[in-house]
Amino acid sequence: MNLVQQELDVAEQSVQEEKKLKRALKSRHLTMISIGGAIGTGLFLGSGAAISQAGPGGALFAYLFIGAMVYFVMTSLGELSAFMPTSGAFSTYGTKFIDPAFGFALGWTYWFSWAMTIAVELTASTMVMKFWFPHSPSFIWSFSFLALIFLLNYLSVKGYGEGEYWFSLIKVAAIVIFIVIGLLMIFGIMGGEAIGFKNFTVGKAPFSGGILGTFAIFLAAGFSFQGTEIVGVAAGESENPAKTIPKAVKSIFWRILIFYVLAIFVVGLIIPYTNPNLQSSDIMVSPFTLVFKKAGLAFAAALMNAVILTAILSAGNSSLYASTRMLYAMAKEGQAPRIFAKLNKRGVPFAAIILTTIIGMLAFFSSIFGDGVVYVWLMNAVGITGFIFWLGISASHYRFRKAYVAQGYSLDKLPYRAKWYPFGPIFALAVGLLVTLGQDYQAFLANKIDWGSVIAAYLGIPLFLCLWFGFKFIKKTKVVKLEECEFDFDFANKHD
Repeated sequence: MNLVQQELDVAEQSVQEEKKLKRALKSRHLTMISIGGAIGTGLFLGSGAAISQAGPGGALFAYLFIGAMVYFVMTSLGELSAFMPTSGAFSTYGTKFIDPAFGFALGWTYWFSWAMTIAVELTASTMVMKFWFPHSPSFIWSFSFLALIFLLNYLSVKGYGEGEYWFSLIKVAAIVIFIVIGLLMIFGIMGGEAIGFKNFTVGKAPFSGGILGTFAIFLAAGFSFQGTEIVGVAAGESENPAKTIPKAVKSIFWRILIFYVLAIFVVGLIIPYTNPNLQSSDIMVSPFTLVFKKAGLAFAAALMNAVILTAILSAGNSSLYASTRMLYAMAKEGQAPRIFAKLNKRGVPFAAIILTTIIGMLAFFSSIFGDGVVYVWLMNAVGITGFIFWLGISASHYRFRKAYVAQGYSLDKLPYRAKWYPFGPIFALAVGLLVTLGQDYQAFLANKIDWGSVIAAYLGIPLFLCLWFGFKFIKKTKVVKLEECEFDFDFANKHD
């Protein structure tokens, strides 16, 4: 009987080995995935609150500063993923170049972050739909959009890639049109009188919130940029990662500059930071919509809400993809139950998708507790984890390069070499730690501390530390010595 069971286990293992992730993502998919990761609801919905709190100059500085950090994080990830493309990028790099316990904690934190983001985006989607259907129940829209992104991911990786390609194309087109119309309004060609720079001098502008007000926007800016790193996860399923990953990473600087900085600059010029609509807790009051209305394009307001819905679906689509691939990779390395490493005949980790989709159904609570409350709580809980895995990427890259040189390998063999090393990862680590530890400083300055807000803001830190040191204690892991770090120079030619 034992012999029969062993034969069955061997047969099952051989079948699973034949099923591999499909390298079906083409260059155009990867380019749009990297662009789409940099454009989300944080820009369309959160930029108005940032300008209101910090002033147009403060918001601009915050997004520039965090944008610089993200750029260096992505150059680090570009060097790692071009050399070792894998679907479990962050957990694999942390395991190989720092400590298996660190990789374990990084992987599970990343999975939690994106599983929660699904709920955040679905909650936001119900708010958008209520623009057109104000009396409709939230759970109908949550269920419908969850089913859509589930099908895109469950069918094949190409389904995810195609969905993200078209979602991103719509977002890019909308921002380009917005910037063009905004510039025409600033110079008086459209919408009446020339606006110029007068809103940068209204009241206490441009830095109305002072230093602390600007610092408070750092976390919001970080949340906006979350998703940029998904291109590293997608590297394991791209056709030619050694070429496509460097190409995507090199364009990140210009995407940040054009799509974020220029868009926020236009909003800050056209709408004064004192405008009460920017301060509204109503998530449907998008600064983009306000600009279109000011231009006299009444129909564009409804159209802009459709674009915001596209951004939300894009974020949900990417969230499900990234979280399931991370869970799959951890299962392969023995850091998650083996069932999540199983693939269907289309090369999709179906068990990982089903579990993550169930977590995404937390969005249904939006109809019970109120959309705005759930959205804010989930956004706060997820926001801090974004900086945690960016810290993990930077630390992994720093150790990778140190180990690579220590073992005598030539830097010329790297498909992509991060510029400004070691300044880049060190800068990203310093900024990431600063924002992570000080992001809810306002709570401690108040007369009475709101511990509920503090817990939500810092939830990701104890979660990460418990996973890290818990795994380390149980498995007795040690920091990998530089001389013992393993490199696979043929990794780019292999399938997961």
